[in-house]
Amino acid sequence: MADVKLRLAERAADLIGSIIDSSTSLLARQTHDIVRFAMGAPSDDLMPVELLDRYAAYTVPGKYGYGSTEGEPDLVEEVLKIQAEQNYSSSADRITITTGGMQGLDLACKLFIDPGDLVIVEGPTYTNGNATALSYGAALLEAPLDEDGLVVEALPDLVARAGRPPKVIYTIPNFQNPSGVTLSSHRREQLLELAARWGSVIIDDDPYGLLRFENSPIPALNEIDPGNAHIFSVRTFSKILAPGLRVGWVDADPSLRPLLINAKQAMDTCTSVPAQRTVADFLAGGNLQPHLDRVVGLYRERKQAMRVALERHFGDAVRATDPDGGFFLWVTFTDSEVDTDALFEVALAEGVAYIPGSAFSTNGHFRDALRLCFATSTPDRIDEGILRLKRAVDKAGGSR
Repeated sequence: MADVKLRLAERAADLIGSIIDSSTSLLARQTHDIVRFAMGAPSDDLMPVELLDRYAAYTVPGKYGYGSTEGEPDLVEEVLKIQAEQNYSSSADRITITTGGMQGLDLACKLFIDPGDLVIVEGPTYTNGNATALSYGAALLEAPLDEDGLVVEALPDLVARAGRPPKVIYTIPNFQNPSGVTLSSHRREQLLELAARWGSVIIDDDPYGLLRFENSPIPALNEIDPGNAHIFSVRTFSKILAPGLRVGWVDADPSLRPLLINAKQAMDTCTSVPAQRTVADFLAGGNLQPHLDRVVGLYRERKQAMRVALERHFGDAVRATDPDGGFFLWVTFTDSEVDTDALFEVALAEGVAYIPGSAFSTNGHFRDALRLCFATSTPDRIDEGILRLKRAVDKAGGSR
């Protein structure tokens, strides 16, 4: 067959893959035992599999037909109950059910980002969030993080140097991916003030907020400023229940609902009705809080096990964050010779997988860091994985 040169759209050059999602296929091809710290997902034993299977088997009229694009009314009602329990009272005209949190991010970027628009992102931040903004032509401006989340105080200087205000500010306020840090209450208020000054939309991406296992909750942006039209909240059941359900939601100003419906109809018509029904019935059965009560203690145990293992096997050769919830530790090597991109293949051969730090930066930063997910492994397995990581570092002997 003769070579064919296809005329691609200009945006095709800005479509970048996800090293996180690609790791699923990569690990499936391995034939040796691997401790899997790469994917950010609960392990099978922490998903309410038996209950989800039971509710999935329910016979409901219309279950396998098309549903309303905005979502099944019963599920919307359950989502509103969840938010009310989190001290944020919303309304049905603000909720649109999505096919996972990723579709919520895509809808936000589709509605707000034109090619060339300035978008502030955290550095480091969720790889797929950056990729989605780039697919719509965003000019990304990476802002620093510290132990209190996005360094909001740094934003005015960054914006001044950029010469224009951001159209969008993308933040993961709770147990941030990949760092695990949480945006402080004071900085949340500052962020709302800056967004109002600049006319910026805040994409509030919070997959992990219900998975707090230490300290007291911090008020959500919508709780601090209810009804603020500049807050576009993205949520998902992927981390709370099971990622394969592909069910999430967005909470946005009611004026956006018709546009969200139009945009979603051009994507998938509606989120899977069987999956929505399963989640709605699970929630209506009063199962969410007992499930959370069970898993958050185990996540705490696994986080602590990972920090202990890092101390045991690495000592002061690494610094690790200490999150109050979520799935991740962000580990930075104090030896500048360690390059986690180059280390990856050595570590995989040793039987441990992680995500290199550079995957979470638009500029290839953080090559001395990596993300470890503690949610997927038992404490004994975590210790074994950290031991294998130490063997890989020793074998690589500094790979920068």
